[in-house]
Amino acid sequence: MNKPLSRQPDEVEEMIRTYGDMLFRTCLVMLQNQPDAEDAVQETVLKYMLKAPTFSSPEHEKSWLLKVAANHCRDMLRFRSRHPQITLDELAEYLTDPENCGILDALMTIPEKYQIVMLLHYVEGYPTDEIAQIIGRTPSAVKMRLKKGRKLLEEAYRKEN
Repeated sequence: MNKPLSRQPDEVEEMIRTYGDMLFRTCLVMLQNQPDAEDAVQETVLKYMLKAPTFSSPEHEKSWLLKVAANHCRDMLRFRSRHPQITLDELAEYLTDPENCGILDALMTIPEKYQIVMLLHYVEGYPTDEIAQIIGRTPSAVKMRLKKGRKLLEEAYRKEN
């Protein structure tokens, strides 16, 4: 399944020396996040290594790299918009609220197979169809786990209070 690399290491090193900073700056501007920008550049370099397109000129190579990097950044942004996440700071604020803390404590006491669907659905905002794909179950099974998870969460929360 691992595809052999089609570029020589010295070619890749030269490309990184020549275009690496430009690619990183482009990705950083688009993603506004250093770790994500680094990931996007890494994915671009990987595609460069695996696809090994032939270029008619240095400008053609540069434009190909920019297009691949920009497309990957757009994909990352699209994923972010469809799957909103809470930041660690927001989570910390959430945990300092005594009312919310009890709910999270109760959530941690229910079986893991219910925790994961509850977190993916209610915290991460995934629809049941996508959760089913993620955990390898049917949408019907996910709905049943959500229903049972809500019941278990309610019971666990009542025990704590």
